[in-house]
This record gives sequence, structure tokens and C-alpha cells, in this order.
Amino acid sequence: MNLIKEIDKRKTFGIISHPDAGKTTLTEKLLLFGGAIQIAGAVKSNKIKKHATSDFMEIEKQRGISVATSVMAFEYRDKQINILDTPGHKDFAEDTYRTLTAVDSAIVVIDVAKGVEEQTENLVKVCRRRNTPMIVFINKLDREGKDGFDLLDEVEGKLGMKACPLSWPIGMGQRFQGVYNLYENKLRLFSSHGKQTEDETIEISNLDDTRLDELVGEAAANELREELEMIKEVYPDFDKIAYQKGELNPVFFGSAINNFGVKEMLDCFVEIAPGPLARDTEERSVLPTEDKFTGFVFKIHANMDPNHRDRIAFLRVCSGVFQRNTNYYHVRQEKKMKFANPTMFMASRKNIIDDAYPGDIVGLYDSGNFKIGDSVTEGEVIHFKGIPSFSPEQFRFINNADPLKYKQLDKGVKQLMEEGVAQLFTKLDNNRKIIGTVGALQFDVIKYRLEHEYGAKCDYESMPMHKACWVSAKNEAALQELKSRRSRNLALDKDGKLVYLAESAWTLKMAQDNHPDIEFHTSSEF
Repeated sequence: MNLIKEIDKRKTFGIISHPDAGKTTLTEKLLLFGGAIQIAGAVKSNKIKKHATSDFMEIEKQRGISVATSVMAFEYRDKQINILDTPGHKDFAEDTYRTLTAVDSAIVVIDVAKGVEEQTENLVKVCRRRNTPMIVFINKLDREGKDGFDLLDEVEGKLGMKACPLSWPIGMGQRFQGVYNLYENKLRLFSSHGKQTEDETIEISNLDDTRLDELVGEAAANELREELEMIKEVYPDFDKIAYQKGELNPVFFGSAINNFGVKEMLDCFVEIAPGPLARDTEERSVLPTEDKFTGFVFKIHANMDPNHRDRIAFLRVCSGVFQRNTNYYHVRQEKKMKFANPTMFMASRKNIIDDAYPGDIVGLYDSGNFKIGDSVTEGEVIHFKGIPSFSPEQFRFINNADPLKYKQLDKGVKQLMEEGVAQLFTKLDNNRKIIGTVGALQFDVIKYRLEHEYGAKCDYESMPMHKACWVSAKNEAALQELKSRRSRNLALDKDGKLVYLAESAWTLKMAQDNHPDIEFHTSSEF
């Protein structure tokens, strides 16, 4: 019974958006409401020394962007809320895609001026493939932007969502006066002081109430009445079951930086968002209510505390109860492991815990045992599905810029590759190391982290390359022929798997035609 009660308390969700839509600022305000932090940090500011709680890496503070997923937990209205703040930049999409396998729902943040942007579309596609329930938060209402109905059209047209407005703005930019909460039939007036108190909430269930005219002015009140009438005619009524199936998407309006409209969304989210959901494995579906513990690793992060060189594996608890100092089975390595210091996170701050329940994200100190996608159980052999792996799109040779720091560079590169930020290939013909990434910005992050976390310096050398394909063959003779004829195009990945490095789409097709017995895979999991 205690397990069911704990499961019902938990809400685990990711926040996704295009860069600079205000995702990390929204995360800060949610933490503020949860009492997890006392002062919201500035995501971008040279004057303010306090930085966003979720941007704890030094390079994130300098650039004002998120380059790694942060995990944060807090309690709000008797619920345990687990937030995963993801990188918005497309160069770090791989980290975001993997993180979305660990959430039960998502909040999509959209900039009112820019509308739906490219990376938002890509991330929403991933969520829609999994039928992840999504709430939309249209941000920065204190600035001039697109018309509310135009934005709803974009949400439906570009994102393929079925919009259901649950709040509606009164004006925009300098004319912004507040939002009307359709979910609770309440008016909340805007003030830029950054606090939201119950005094500013006015219950107006009947829109013909003359108080509305007194509070916002006759013209704005009449415009609001017309727009809300149109919403009732055009958009469906809210249906919790349809939302939880991923078929209906509530839309809220607000201004995260001014702490406005955030509480309405959070209050509604706590009521409607699903708790921990079942997870598919290659063998069966795992229900959160099962007695026996199961979980999977979706992220690895080295040096969260640079002073201690720690490496942490992020594990999503899928069923049962995870307990400290208990022997669990590492499925891939086929061995038992015990965890003395499992942690829960407030970004970079960690607290040791004794137990965790389905939906929780646990940090496990790791000396190199875990890889992304690993399953941990009480003994059952299962393999969780749906954790994506990408073929890199950009490649560079990595060279040691300080011969005295060879060991530090080698260790740093190895650990960063295990995090999944990029992929490492070693050429067969000359043993040169190649780093492959999804986007160019990752090269800057790797170089920065190698220098500041490992004391190693590196240089890059450009390498024109189209794609990396993992190769396999049913007979050894075909592989040997490929190795003898194409050795300059072959490399080994960090796990020792053979990879074909294609210089262009044409050379890849030629290799496929000339070696019909070889299979070329765009993912390492085949």
C-alpha cells in the first residue's frame, strides 16, 4: 500500500524548447514555488553573480545556455516533483532525446515573439512518437509578440498538437494586464514585481461581471469576452484522459522572468499530469506498481563536483523500491552491485537517500561500470527499449596540445565519451583519434571541459566526413576483405566495434555496392 501511495505522489517531467525561449528561467520559477530555492538565478547577466540553479557547469554560466540535462526534485502541494531541464540547443539534442525516455510528461516552452521554432518541432516529434503528454507554456507575454490565435495555429500546424487553451492573455507587451485562468475561472492581474500572491487573484466566474471592466478597462474587457467566446467555439473542452494519452495539449500564457502565469500552470500540472507510467523492455512491459525494483541509466555525467572528480550515472526508477546498500543486478555486466551513497539532486547539490520510488531519478556514484541504456534489477534479465543513439554528423581529429598531460587527456576524453556527449573513433591504419558529434558547439564544450576539469589541452584538425556507420557481417571472410581493402576508412569505437567512416554519400554507396555481404548501420545498437 505504501508503494502505491508513493507512486501517486510523483510527477516526473521534462522541460523542452528552442534555445532562449525561457526554459531554464521557467525551471527556476517552478523551483521557487516549490520552496527549493530562495532566490531565482539570472540565466544571462554579467552584473548578477547568481546563476540559474540548473546551469551549474562553468561553461553554462559563461555562455548563458544549458549544455547538459539537470535533474531537480522538490515537493509542492504534497507531490514529489522531479524536473529534468534539458539543453535546448540542437547541438546537444542527443542528451535531450535520451532524457525524454526518463520522463512521464513534458512542458513545451514557446517564445511569444518567435513562435514555434525548429528545435521545438524536433523535440515535440520525439514526444509525440511516444505519446508523451505535453503542456504548452507561451512565454514572455510582457514583450510584444504574435497574436494568441496565430500562436495556437502554429502549435497545431507546426507541432501537430491539438491545442486546448486553459489560460488567456489580456493584452501583450506594454498593454499586458494579466491572464484569465479558464481552468479555474479566475482573473490574475499582472504586476512586474515578480511575486504572485493570492491577493492578485480575483474570482470572476461570470465574464459579464462589471468588475472585469473596472479592473482592466472596458475596451480590454470586451476584447477578452470576444476572444474567450471564440475559444469556446473553436477549441475543445479540456479532457484529462485525452491529455494523458497525448491527444490533447493544454496551453498556458505567462512571463517566466516576471514569475507570472507560472503558478496557474504548476497548480494545473499537479492535478492533471500523469504519475509514473509503464516502461517497455525487449522482454515485456514493466509496471510501476510491481514489487521488484527495476531501473535504467539514461545519462552519465562526470565531474559534477570538479574537486572530487566524481562520475554519476542517472537512473530512472521504473518499478518497486530502490534501497541504499542493497545488492542489485547489473544486467549487461551480469554482476551484483551495491550502492552506499545514492543521491537525489537539486541541480549540482546532492542529498544521500535511503530509498527511491518509481518516477524518481537517482544518482549513482560510478567508477566506470555503467553505460547509457544499462538496466538494473533485482535479478531479472530485461533490457529497456527506446534509448536512442545517433550517428555523428561532424568529425574532427583530436590532438594533444600538451605532451606532458597525455594521461589527463586520455582519461578526460574517455570519461566525456562515456557521458554520451560525443563519440570517439580510433583509426585502424594509424591509431589517430577522431571525435564525432551531432553539432559543432559540442567541440567547444569538450575542449573547455578537458582544460578546466582535467587540466588537459587539445587541438582539433578538420576532417571532411559524411557519416560513421557500424559494420557487421555474417561471415568473417567478408569482414577481413573489408579490412584489407578499406583499412584507411575503418576505425574502432570506444567499445571496440568496427566502424566505416564514409567521406561522402557516394563513397558510402560504393562501399555498400562493393561489399554486399557487409551490413552498414547508422546506430551502434544493431
